[in-house]
Amino acid sequence: MTRRIDVTGTGGVSLAAWEFGDPPKTGDIPGDLTGGRTEPEAGEQPGGEPGPGVLLLHGLMGRASHWAPTARWLSERHRAVALDQRGHGRSEKPEQAAYTREAYVEDAEAAIEQLGLAPVVLIGHAMGALTGWQLAAKRPDLVRGLIICDMRASALGAASQREWESWFKAWPLPFATLADVRKWFGEDDPWVERPNPSRGEFYAEVMHEGPDGWRPVFDPEQMLKTRETWVYDAHWEELTQVRCPTLVVRGLDGELGRAEAQEMVRVLPHGQYAEVADAGHLVHYDQPDAWRAAIEPFLDGFTD
Repeated sequence: MTRRIDVTGTGGVSLAAWEFGDPPKTGDIPGDLTGGRTEPEAGEQPGGEPGPGVLLLHGLMGRASHWAPTARWLSERHRAVALDQRGHGRSEKPEQAAYTREAYVEDAEAAIEQLGLAPVVLIGHAMGALTGWQLAAKRPDLVRGLIICDMRASALGAASQREWESWFKAWPLPFATLADVRKWFGEDDPWVERPNPSRGEFYAEVMHEGPDGWRPVFDPEQMLKTRETWVYDAHWEELTQVRCPTLVVRGLDGELGRAEAQEMVRVLPHGQYAEVADAGHLVHYDQPDAWRAAIEPFLDGFTD
């Protein structure tokens, strides 16, 4: 079961959160009208208490549904919620809204508080991971654990932003069919070194059909505006302020190199390291079973 819960982000932006598994009993969430139950359900511990809360944060251009397989697996022992961040998925995309680091962090903070997830385990991919460790540094009272998936702490620089601007312009929009989306992002995209069907599926998930064909559900200009708020800066200082246990996960062929990942683990007060073979940047899409195996021992520490 998946249900949508509306969350109000900073500046009044409406955000869509998606809970996987059966909802907690009446009274566990303010305003919840699901009715009582007598038997423990998915994400609920014996005695009727919901399992430990987990909030999943997608990366730039992603959406909550990218986390669906992970969240369904998590819902067996946790209360798993994935958030469509501002400008993404089914959340609002106001032209004049703030697309700053602070806004994304405050949105995640609002989601945790409004959904009653604290103290939460945050799982973030790429941009979502950066949001996760910045929130953990800012509000240690809200975060009991953190998983960082393939996000660098170093500054990426102006050249990286220019490459992204050129890349967006290269998209052959609109795509005639979803098969064309899968083929371009999985094979024909100049950024693809070898065929990658999971990458094609990842981008097919963020397309919607209009009168002239298939286009992204997000505004590429908003994505560039979002990205420019972090690419010019390094984010090591916030890592040193994260006090909860933290697992840094990288794909062997991802964007986060081993040396930088291990340095991130070193500067984290309670850092741990894991890597997934035969995976690129989209670790949880490329190798879902190996991804789950990498994070399960870490998560087990929050359900004992």
